[in-house]
Amino acid sequence: MRQRPSLTPIVGALPTTVPFVGPEAQERERGRPFRARIGANESSFGPSPRVIARMESVARDQWMYCDPDNYELKVAAAAHHNVAVENVVVGEGIDGLLGLVARMYVGPGDAVVTSLGAYPTFNFHIAGVGGRLVSVPYANDKEDLDGLLGKVASEKAPLVYLSNPDNPMGSWWEAADVIRFIEALPETTMLVLDEAYGELGPASALPPIDVARPNVIRMRTFSKAYGLAGIRCGYAVAEAEVIRDFEKIRNHYGVSRMAQIAGLEALADQDYLNSVVARVAAGRRRISAIAEQNGLKPLPSATNFVTIDCGRDGAFALKVMQALLSRDVFIRKPMAPRLDRCIRVSVGLDHELDIFAEELPGALAAARGN
Repeated sequence: MRQRPSLTPIVGALPTTVPFVGPEAQERERGRPFRARIGANESSFGPSPRVIARMESVARDQWMYCDPDNYELKVAAAAHHNVAVENVVVGEGIDGLLGLVARMYVGPGDAVVTSLGAYPTFNFHIAGVGGRLVSVPYANDKEDLDGLLGKVASEKAPLVYLSNPDNPMGSWWEAADVIRFIEALPETTMLVLDEAYGELGPASALPPIDVARPNVIRMRTFSKAYGLAGIRCGYAVAEAEVIRDFEKIRNHYGVSRMAQIAGLEALADQDYLNSVVARVAAGRRRISAIAEQNGLKPLPSATNFVTIDCGRDGAFALKVMQALLSRDVFIRKPMAPRLDRCIRVSVGLDHELDIFAEELPGALAAARGN
C-alpha cells in the first residue's frame, strides 16, 4: 500500500466540511440557476457607480502586484473612523481576518467562547488551530451577553466572539450594552466585535471606537452595505500594538490591487452608501410584509436580511427552505436549536422579492403537506 505524507494532528482530525455551501455549488447540483438569489446577505444593489467606473478604468493595470501595505486603503479607513493609520489592518474580508485572529490568540485546547448558531466561519478557523469552542445559546433571539461573560470567566477563555448587529437573527444590542460587556471582560480576553452589518443598523448600536483598549478588535467589511462581496476585502480597527501583531502573520499580498482600489472608492462615496441603506430598509419592510401576509412572524432586523419565524419547529422550517429552493428561490436558515424554527431572507431586487412573494405560499403548503 502506498504511503502518504502525514497531516498535522490538528488538520488530520478535522472533518471535510466547509462553513457554507454556496449558491453556485447548489446550482451545479440542481443543473439550473436560481431565479432569486436572496440567501447570502449580498447587496443586489451592487457597488457605487463611482466604484464601478474606477475599477473599469484600472482593469489594464492588474499586471502589477498590489501594494502589500494596503496603504491608501488603510489611510482612508483610518480617516473614516477618525483613528490613526497604525490602528488599521486590511485583510481578505472579515473571514481572512478571523483566521489571523485565531492564529494570534488560540493554541491547541484553548477554550474560545461564541454563541451557538453565530457565524460558522469563526468556528471553522478556531477548529483549524485546535481551539475548543464553548457555545452559549441565544436568549430571546439575541446573543446572550451575560452568558458569554459567564463562560469567558469559567473557561478562562483567551478569545470571545460577538457580532453586532447579529447574523443569523438580525438582532442587535445598543452601544451602551456592548460597552458594559467590554468593560466586564477580563483584560486577558480578546473580543472580536464583528460589525459586518454595522452600516445597516441604527447608529445607536455602534460604540465609539476606543483604540486605547488592547483587548477589542472591531471588524468591518465591504461585502454587505458597500456591495463588494466578490472582491473579498475588509479591515480591522484596534490598538496599534495589536495591529502590529497582525503584521507578523498576515498574507501581505492577499488583498488584490483591484480590491484595494474598490474599497478606497467605496469609502469615498458615502452618498451612495446612504442610498443603499435606505433601499435595504425598504426591502426589509417588504420582506416583513410578505411574511405577515403568509401568517409568519418577521423578527426585527438591523441588517440586510430578515429572519422569519415559521411558527413551528426546525424540521418544518427546513421543509419551507427546501420547498423554496426547489422553486428556484435561494434562501438560508439558522440551524442551531432555538433558532432553527426560522428561515432567513436577504434583501434583493424588486423582481427577486416578487418571486419570493409568489413562491412562499406554495412552499408553505408543501411544507405542511397540503
